[in-house]
Amino acid sequence: MKKGKLDRNANRDIVNFLFEVGMLAKTPRSGFHFLGTGKQSVAEHVNRVAFIGYALAQMDGTVDVLKVLKMCLFHDISETRISDLNHIHQKYVERREHSAVKDISDSVPFGKDMFNTLEEYEKRESKEALLVKDADNLEWILSLKEEVDTGNTRAFEWMQRAVERLKTPQGKDLARAITDIDSNNWWFPKNSVVWKKKYIK
Repeated sequence: MKKGKLDRNANRDIVNFLFEVGMLAKTPRSGFHFLGTGKQSVAEHVNRVAFIGYALAQMDGTVDVLKVLKMCLFHDISETRISDLNHIHQKYVERREHSAVKDISDSVPFGKDMFNTLEEYEKRESKEALLVKDADNLEWILSLKEEVDTGNTRAFEWMQRAVERLKTPQGKDLARAITDIDSNNWWFPKNSVVWKKKYIK
C-alpha cells in the first residue's frame, strides 16, 4: 500500500474491514462448548495471543517482534467469515480458510501485507511463525488452567494434550510455569507475607 492520502473508496474499504473484525468479539470459541465450562470470544483469544507472542519474542531475543505481533493479530482473521470450527465441526464442514483470508486481503489496500504475513504463519517455517503458533496454543493452555483452577477436571486432561503440541523452548518453558502457578496468584498470592498480615486474623 502506498503511503499518503487514500481515495474515498479505499477509506470505505478500510472502514468495512474494521466493521468486519468487530465480528471477532461476537464469535464464540467453540471448544468451551465441549469443555463444559468457560467461554471466550475469538477477539478475547486474539488479544491474549498477542501478549503471549510479544513475551515469547522477547524471551527469544532474535526474532522480528513486529512480524510476531502481526501474525498474532491476524492469525484467526478468517473466523470473521467461517466462525470458529473445532475438530468435530471440521469432520462435516469444509473449512475454506485460505479463500476467506484471500477475500479479506483483497478487500483492503494493505491486504498484500496481511496475506503474506498469514502465508508465512501457515507454513510454520520461520522462527516467528513457530513462536506465534505456540502463542496460540499457550492461550488455550492458560484458558484451560483457569478452568482447572475452578474445578473442571476434564480441563486438566485437555491441558496436558495441548502442552504436547508446543514446539519452541520458550513455549515449553512457559507451559511448565502455567501448570505450576495458580491462575489467581497474580492478584491473590496466598503465600505472601503481606496477604497473611492483611487478611488472616
